[in-house]
Amino acid sequence: MRIGIVILPERDWDDDRERWQRAEAYGFDHAWTYDHLAWRSLADGPWHATVPTLTGAALVTSRIQLGTLVTTPNFRHPVPLAKDLMTLDVMSRGRLSVALGAGAPGYDASVLGGRSLTPRERHERFVEFCGLLDRLLTSPVTDWSGDWYTAVGARMIPGPAQDPRPPMLVAADGPRGMRFAASAARRPGDGWVTLGAADRSLGEREWWAAVGATARRMDDVLAGEPRDVPGFARMLYGGSRTPTSSSLDHVRDHLGRAAELGFTDVALSWPRPEEPFQGDERLLDEIASALPELRRLGS
Repeated sequence: MRIGIVILPERDWDDDRERWQRAEAYGFDHAWTYDHLAWRSLADGPWHATVPTLTGAALVTSRIQLGTLVTTPNFRHPVPLAKDLMTLDVMSRGRLSVALGAGAPGYDASVLGGRSLTPRERHERFVEFCGLLDRLLTSPVTDWSGDWYTAVGARMIPGPAQDPRPPMLVAADGPRGMRFAASAARRPGDGWVTLGAADRSLGEREWWAAVGATARRMDDVLAGEPRDVPGFARMLYGGSRTPTSSSLDHVRDHLGRAAELGFTDVALSWPRPEEPFQGDERLLDEIASALPELRRLGS
C-alpha cells in the first residue's frame, strides 16, 4: 500500500515550504493539495493557487509524488490546464499525478457566472474534459471540436516528463463515474479515487460500511471491464475521516480496513490546529516511524 498526505494550500510559502519538505522526509509516497478557488468553511481565509503551490513543492523536494485532489471543469479549461500540468511534470522530473472530478455545485462552479448544470450535464462535460486533457498531454498539437470544448492547434511541446503522460485518477462514487474511471485508464497509475460516504453525520462504523459498498461496486465494474490495465490505482481519501486527529492505532486500523477493501493507496489529512482536520502534528512523527509496517498492511 502507498500512503500519502493532503496539505491544504492555506499558508504563505515561506511557512508552507517546510510542510512539503517534511512530507518527503517523513517518507510519504505522495502529497496532494486541493484544487479549489475557495473551499467551504475556509473560503474567507488565506487560500493559495494549486499549480504554483505544487510548483513550489516540486522545487524543494526530489522524490515524493505530487498531485491535485481533485481538479474539475468547474473553473478549468483543458488547454491552459494541460500546459500547466505539462510544465509541472517537467519541473518535478516526472512526479505529477492528477486526480480529476466532475465538479460539484458550489463556489467553484458559480464563480465564473456560468449556468447551473444537471448531474448528467456535469458528467458529459467531465468525460469530454478528460478526453481532451488526455489528448493534449499525449500529442504535440491538438485540434478538438466537441460539445463543451474547442482547441485549435493547441501545442504541448516538449510534452510531459512521464510517458505518455502523468497518471490520471477519476474521483467517482456513482455507477457512471466509476465505469468511466475504469474505461478511461490507459497507463499504470491511472485509476479511481473515492472520498468515501458524503454523509458527514454517519458514525465510523456506518461510514466504513458505505466505503465497503462503494469498493465492491468498483470490484464489479472492473470485473466487467473487457481489458486489464496493469497498475490500476484505487485510492481512498476520507477527508475529515482520516484519523490524523486520533492515534497511531487508529491510523493502523484505518489503513488495514482500506487494504482489506482492495485500496492500493490511502491519503491522510495533514492535521490542523482547528477543524476541519483538527489534530496534533506530532502524530505525523509516529506515523513516519511506522510507515514500513503500515505499507505492509496491503501486501
